[in-house]
Amino acid sequence: MMSFISYFINGLSLGSVYAIIALGYTMVYGIAKMLNFAHGDVIMIGGYVVFTVVSTMGLPPLAGILLAVIICTVLGVTIEKVAYRPLRMASPLAVLITAIGVSYLLQNIALLVFGSNPKSFTSVVTIPALKLAGGRLTISGETLVTIVSCIVIMVVLTTFIKKTKAGQAMLAVSEDKGAAQLMGINVDGTIALTFAIGSALAAIAGTLLCSAYPTLTPYTGSMPGIKAFVAAVFGGIGSIPGAFIGGLLLGVIENLSKAYISSQLSDAIVFAVLIIVLLVKPTGILGKKINEKV
Repeated sequence: MMSFISYFINGLSLGSVYAIIALGYTMVYGIAKMLNFAHGDVIMIGGYVVFTVVSTMGLPPLAGILLAVIICTVLGVTIEKVAYRPLRMASPLAVLITAIGVSYLLQNIALLVFGSNPKSFTSVVTIPALKLAGGRLTISGETLVTIVSCIVIMVVLTTFIKKTKAGQAMLAVSEDKGAAQLMGINVDGTIALTFAIGSALAAIAGTLLCSAYPTLTPYTGSMPGIKAFVAAVFGGIGSIPGAFIGGLLLGVIENLSKAYISSQLSDAIVFAVLIIVLLVKPTGILGKKINEKV
């Protein structure tokens, strides 16, 4: 029983990372109606920034996280401006191919700058592990910080969208770009802001991911990126609570299938669950049915 709880809690921790990444996908999709497949590589860049600042320069972890957030935010806005903005009116396929191109570009830049050898990442979490049930259940500091960060980010983001002018502008742009523009909303600025928030979250997710699983390579972000995309679809793409629920469910499913079925098959099981969910409910758990305007 204790081992089940332990697997479950670690699953929640992994799911929290997926949820934070999935928020980036969901926001960008909900507002710009495009899939930013380079999102996973922004995570990896964030991880490398923290690694460089903490392990190579010897600065405190907080400085590393702040710098990673700043660099990833700038990177996200730049990618949007250079690669995606000129394609605003292009076909979705062109945007998708560009996104995959940007993803490979970032991976190869990281390969050139940092080399292909895995770096061992020092955890940024200094909180001691929590021992429960007389020491039979140990919850690591990383797990606690990850789950709490995820909940805090969720609450802050929801409040931001509901209560601020920029958040309302995001909702308006996601409903109807043309009408939003006529109402005097700066559509380009709003989309850039969405990319900025998504990329800042990616930096945080990268730090938490590498703290829990301490190897860092130029390809670190690609699998979590794909899984977070699965989580976003699973919860209903474009829905923020959906990304949260999808991420947590996916992390738990993955960890429990690793523990009880097979560690080799866990990825396959995750994707199988996605297929089943999409067959039963194509919009995902919390997705809304979209009526096409003819």
